[in-house]
Amino acid sequence: MCPSGINDFPMTNSSHIKEGLHVLAKYKRPLLVHAEMQLDSEGYPKENDDINDARLYSTYLRTRPPSMEEAAIRELLEVTKHTRANGSAEGSHLHIVHLSDSRASLKLLKEAKSRGDSITVETCPHYLAFSAEEIQDGDTRFKCSPPIRDAANRENLWGALMEGQIDMLSSDHSPTIPELKLFGEGNFLKAWGGISSLQYVLPVTWSYGKKYGITLNQLASWWSERPAKLAGQELKGAIVSGNHADIVVWEPNAEFELDENHTAYHKNPSISAYMGTRLSGKVLATFVRGNLVYKEGEHAPAACGVPILAK
Repeated sequence: MCPSGINDFPMTNSSHIKEGLHVLAKYKRPLLVHAEMQLDSEGYPKENDDINDARLYSTYLRTRPPSMEEAAIRELLEVTKHTRANGSAEGSHLHIVHLSDSRASLKLLKEAKSRGDSITVETCPHYLAFSAEEIQDGDTRFKCSPPIRDAANRENLWGALMEGQIDMLSSDHSPTIPELKLFGEGNFLKAWGGISSLQYVLPVTWSYGKKYGITLNQLASWWSERPAKLAGQELKGAIVSGNHADIVVWEPNAEFELDENHTAYHKNPSISAYMGTRLSGKVLATFVRGNLVYKEGEHAPAACGVPILAK
């Protein structure tokens, strides 16, 4: 609901979303929304402004304040009221992706759910692992939108996740080449936004969540069961007779250092914000539909997954 800077992801508004929900209601499919709205009335700097202190993480934070998330969600809730029972868009569902603001935005979502709006919300491991106070100026590995906020916000997110106010987790994986992260300049306003994280999300969630008492059942719910339900994938998300045998075998107590010597199975591992951290929980093997596709550093010679189309 604000310019993304990428032509493939054009800006939208609540009118477009309302129209989309009415179409999706026929098929009972969810609409996923990045909830940030640019507010011209506020005097915060914009990402394309010529600012002298663009290396400061605090400068980037000011370009995307929590009020941008709050404003977007407030406007979206004027639309999601139509998803209630007997509403004009009953049968549709709106899902908020990668929530960062744990204060006003989360309060609005809690109220909407209590009114019967068909709405869910996710957050991401980087919002649960890091805080603004820990991010060094110029370290653009940590640039993402919405941004990583302060430590108190992180604590609130954990509380909301544990209490069920946040429904699930997602990676918001955003890979790129090191050149686009502008490591030399360290310019937070011009660098590519997004955290490269896909293969680390399980150990990251487990490692940072142990202090909050998370369980394996919660991990499975946040990362598998609820996302599968959101996507309408009835044969995925749980180890149940008749389901696809999509299984991760892992050792939750195994610890490892994530550094340049660690085997990373994607290009450009240096851009990941998780480099330099010590994590618990090592993936030993992965099965897709019962086929072994990864074991102890070795991958299957060919892919075995198949496209899943809506029915």
